[in-house]
Order: sequence, then structure tokens, then C-alpha cells
Amino acid sequence: MVDVGGSVQIFSIVAIVVHVLGILNAGHAVMTVRSSRGAVAWSISLLTFPWLAIPAYWVLGRNRFYGYAEALHAAYVEHNTLAQQVYQEALEYKTELPKEFASLQKLADTLTTIPFTTGNHFELLLNGMETFAAMLSAIGSAKDYILLQTYTLDDDEIGHEFCKALIQKASQGVRVYLLYDGIGTRGLSRSYLRSLRRAGVKVKPFRSTTGRGNRWQINFRNHRKILIIDGAIGFVGGLNIADEYLGYKPPLSPWRDTHMRVQGTAVKCLQGSFLGDWFWATRSLPKVQWNIDPKPEFNQTALVFPTGPADHVPACTLFFLNVINQATQRLWIASPYLVPDESIATALKLAAIRGVDVRILLPNRPDHFMVYFCAFSYYNEMQTAGVKIYRYQPGFMHQKIILVDDAIAGVGTVNLDNRSFQLNFEVTVFVLNQEFVRSVEKMLQDDLELCRLVEPGDYQKRPLWFRLVARIARLFAPIL
Repeated sequence: MVDVGGSVQIFSIVAIVVHVLGILNAGHAVMTVRSSRGAVAWSISLLTFPWLAIPAYWVLGRNRFYGYAEALHAAYVEHNTLAQQVYQEALEYKTELPKEFASLQKLADTLTTIPFTTGNHFELLLNGMETFAAMLSAIGSAKDYILLQTYTLDDDEIGHEFCKALIQKASQGVRVYLLYDGIGTRGLSRSYLRSLRRAGVKVKPFRSTTGRGNRWQINFRNHRKILIIDGAIGFVGGLNIADEYLGYKPPLSPWRDTHMRVQGTAVKCLQGSFLGDWFWATRSLPKVQWNIDPKPEFNQTALVFPTGPADHVPACTLFFLNVINQATQRLWIASPYLVPDESIATALKLAAIRGVDVRILLPNRPDHFMVYFCAFSYYNEMQTAGVKIYRYQPGFMHQKIILVDDAIAGVGTVNLDNRSFQLNFEVTVFVLNQEFVRSVEKMLQDDLELCRLVEPGDYQKRPLWFRLVARIARLFAPIL
């Protein structure tokens, strides 16, 4: 016979425990969630629907990645010359920016140990075919070591080309280190990884759940894409290693993306970023080359700026805000997503109001429907302020570019969304060189020829269901 009274009593105790946990987690949200809106939303949910909100909060509520900074400190202690190795050579090429960028340089000096440096050369790579050909050629030229980091690595045609290239170099005695994001790369076959490891390639996933107390850190991603060859040649940008970046996967093809080839001092700075991530994944450091021997023609000034949820302050947001505020004539941004937080959205609108030509290039085709719909919810406020929104027509546009006046061009992995600014490990290279800026300007002008300017009132003309979905998607903006 079922003891109904006992079951009710157990359920009552469990319910009380859950609601107490909801109250405790609501207090935690009030004390730790960065935005007041986020704190209010989480606390109300945790108090009202604790059964659903508590697990969601444990998974999605964190915006600070724990353990990474401590791991890097351990690396500096264990390898007491690492910090000097990473940046000592770069410091010799530190350069002072013109007075109009004094605030930008001061902020960079505060937010990162990497300085603005001279002694660099950068080359834009405009699509997957061009990028992968350059990367595979550089891998083929490696004599000492290869450091390869990617967010997505697919077991497909281009994935196998990279696999064969890395195995070949490993068989020649070149040390090869491959790091991929544990969530961004899903379903990679065991045979693929086994073939690399058998050849001597060191392969590791970057896992956010590593370490005590990090079991629920699954909302963070390592979104960086970096290739280093012998400490002399580097690559960074928006392209992962997958066939879709070659346009082989309709309906998103042709795929539009941008990468860059790096030479000079900046390569060592990118290398330092990779080593930090590698140490988190392995608690070990490969021996690498730190000497800098730039050629006379390497005369471009740049800042390599890695950011992430382990930063003691929201460095990505703060620096991009400052870069946006530098604009006096032009601010062009290309991004696959438009999900900015309130501060970035306000900065964009203020720039347009003070007369800056603000243009945001977005894809016309979605790869993720939630972020696609969310972008429409920003149309009215952006267009009312004078921001021009363009939709790229031929295929999916995935590049991450910022162009400020005739002075600054940024190429990297940061999307115009909360995830990149708050939750992802990212890296952007900001170049202050007129020749490079002109090449980025020409590239974006060509892209604009293939875009459609979104007309005012476009959002209001959409069906009610469409606008409702856009507003619902906006509610999830902090984690998109």
C-alpha cells in the first residue's frame, strides 16, 4: 500500500529545498551578474520558477571563466621566464602612437601586457580558397614547429587536407601542436584524431569544464583561430577548418570571410596567446622561438589583443568602445551577427548622431536563426540614430572587420555580439597603417557593392509573427 502521506512529506521537503536554493542563487545573481537587467531577470526567474531556472543559471548564468588566469599565473611560476619570453622581445618594438590615439594606447597598456608594436607586415586573405592555400603552403615550409588553433575542425575534405599536411610535417620531425575548442568541434571522428596522434601530433581540446568547480562552465567557447609557423609566420581571422568556408555547403555558399597573414613582431604576440590556451589544456608548454628579426619593409604598427571571460574586467567591450569612440568620419563594421549589449549599441548610435558614417554589414542568410532574428530587433533604434545597415546578398558573410576613419583596421575573431564580448576567448589584430587600412577599405567597398541597404521601416513592415520572434530572440541576447 502506497504511503501517500510520506510521499507528500518528501515532496514538500524537496520543494522547500529547491525554493531555498532558488533564493540563494537569486542572491548570487544579484551580487555577480554584470548587468542590472540580467540580474533582475535571473533573480525573478530563480524566485518564481526555481525548478527550471536553477539548472539554467548554473549553465548559462556565469560570465566569468574561473581558473584560466590562475593557470597562467602557475605557468609563469613554473616557467619563470615565460612572461619575459613572450613579450620581452616585443617590448623592444613597442611604439608610441600619435597624440590622437593616446587614450587608446593608455587603455591597451592597462588592459593587456601586449603593447602596440612596429616591425610588422600584414596581408589580407579574402576567402577560403586563398586562406587555406596560404596556410597549407606555410605548413609545408615549417622546419621546427607548428602551432594550430581552431574553433571548428571538421572531418571533411579540407579537414583531411590539413590532417595530411600535419602528419607529413610530423613525420619529418617537425613538432606539431593542434588545439581545438571542445564544444565548437563536435563529432570529430576518433580515427581522425588517432591518425594525428600516431604520427606524433600533439592534439588537445580546449575544455572549459577542466578543473575543480568548473563542471558547469559549458557556456564558454575558445573562438580563436591562430596558426604559427616556426615563430616567423602567423595567420589569424574568421576562418575555421571546414568545407563550408570553401562554399561547399549550400545554401550558405558562397561563403564570405577574411583572414590575414602576419609577419614580424605580432607573430610572437599571437604565439603568446596560443601558449596560454595550450597551457590551460595540457599544463605544459612547448619550446618555441622568441627571437624577432623583422625585415626593413616590416613597418606596420599593430596591437594583438586577445580577450576572454577570464579577464579581470570586460576588456573586449572596453577596448571596442574606445575604438568606436575614436571614429570622427567613418566607422564600418562587418560581422555575421548583430547582438550588441547596451553599451556597444549606444556607442554605435552616438557615433552616427555626431556625424560619423556608421555602416554595419550583415549576412542576408542565417546560419543560426536565433541570432538572425535578434538582429532585426535593433533595426529601428539603429536607423533612427543614423546607423546604416547593409545585408550581404550572395551568400553567408562571416568576416569580423572594423574600420575606423583612415587610421585603424581590425581583423580577428570578434563578432558584434554579447558572446564574443563577454563569453568567448577571442583575438583581434588592430593595424594602424594607411596602406593596410586602404586594402581593408577596398575590400569592404567591394562587399558593399554586393549588399542591400536596409530601408527605414523594413522591420515594421515584417509580419507580426516575425517581429514577435525577433523580440523573443532579443530576450536571449546575453547568451547568443
